[in-house]
Amino acid sequence: MIRIREIDHLVLRVRDLRAMLDFYCKALGCMVERKQDEIGLVQLRAGRSLIDLIPVDGPLGRAGGAPPGAEGRNLDHLCLRVEPFDEQALRAHLAAHGVAAGETASRYGAEGPGPSIYIVDPEGNTIELKGPPWAE
Repeated sequence: MIRIREIDHLVLRVRDLRAMLDFYCKALGCMVERKQDEIGLVQLRAGRSLIDLIPVDGPLGRAGGAPPGAEGRNLDHLCLRVEPFDEQALRAHLAAHGVAAGETASRYGAEGPGPSIYIVDPEGNTIELKGPPWAE
């Protein structure tokens, strides 16, 4: 039997690597963990998980077809569990980085229902910032 514990990594094909690095590292606090320039891969640490960025004009990216855009996406949304979930602090931080945040709503996640906010990265990928489950 396979038991899934958490998301290990997510791979995003990107058009503008610099803008994506600024968004994920500066606005969301990820760190570059590893680069493999020879194949066109940058791996970002996102808590216990990784987000891999593959430029569409690099060796791996060219193998994946058309670049992301309004007519074709490889992802619906990525949910990142954040802690603590301080709504005012999150909104202030995102605004300081020019990131518009959607409404805070109760949404169901891996740990049950709790607060979350949707944002969008520079290439149109939807990111959900998920807080802890509501106290019972």
